[in-house]
Amino acid sequence: MTDNTAYTPPKIWTSKKANGGRFANINRPTAGATHEQELPRGKHPLQLYSLGTPNGVKVTVMLEELLALGHTGAEYDAWLIRINEGQQFGSGFVGVNPNSKIPALLDCSGTEPVRVFESGAILMYLAEKFDAFLPTDSACRAECLSWLFWQMGSAPYLGGGFGHFYAYAPTKIEYAIDRFAMEVKREMDVLNRRLAEHRFIAGNDYTIADIAIWPWYGALAKGLMYEAGEFLQVQDYKHVQRWADELAARPAVQRGRMVNRVMGSPESQLHERHDASDFDNRTQDKLSQS
Repeated sequence: MTDNTAYTPPKIWTSKKANGGRFANINRPTAGATHEQELPRGKHPLQLYSLGTPNGVKVTVMLEELLALGHTGAEYDAWLIRINEGQQFGSGFVGVNPNSKIPALLDCSGTEPVRVFESGAILMYLAEKFDAFLPTDSACRAECLSWLFWQMGSAPYLGGGFGHFYAYAPTKIEYAIDRFAMEVKREMDVLNRRLAEHRFIAGNDYTIADIAIWPWYGALAKGLMYEAGEFLQVQDYKHVQRWADELAARPAVQRGRMVNRVMGSPESQLHERHDASDFDNRTQDKLSQS
């Protein structure tokens, strides 16, 4: 075990230098806007301000799934927010999400715009608005929401915990990586045991629980996150693998995965989405093969 005992926390913490790592330039201990920057508005009822991270993918998949069901009111404009450039700290974005995190949604379908932030809240809002992907039976609804909030509580251990120390931290700390690797594997085991008995996370039906969990743990299962597949031996979670493959084959999931995406091959990216015609057949075919 690496000896990390040299650091003694001061009596009062102060921010004296960048925290290091890949995202050090946007980390700060205060909230609020850093500059004036209005958000663009498109023609559709729903305005999404996001980036194709796992949390952003949740919402674009949900919107594409709603459109696939024929809910024309779910048409949306997806605007790219480049968090590495600090666009989430613009005054317009902070007005929609005071927490300065993507995704943020503005529903302009009523007399006054309604802001919704936090990805889980957005999924619930859309599910209730369109009466889709959220069971109405009280027991089934409780199961679905339990798994939705499981994801919201668990993903920080995968992202800010394991992901940060394994992939982004400027110094590899054995204790931190081991601690969070253990927790992530426990979470994968939770999902694997659940999916051994059920086709989808909440039961027999595809719900917002699946939509929330897949961008994080489906990507991890397929070795697409932090290049940590071998390290975590993700192939051992057979039922998660089966579920991840089934969701990845859904056309709406494939489309949602492209929106606001700025990483990967160019044909897998659609930086902004303003109309269904933005998905051309060539791009979809290439994505299906990826």
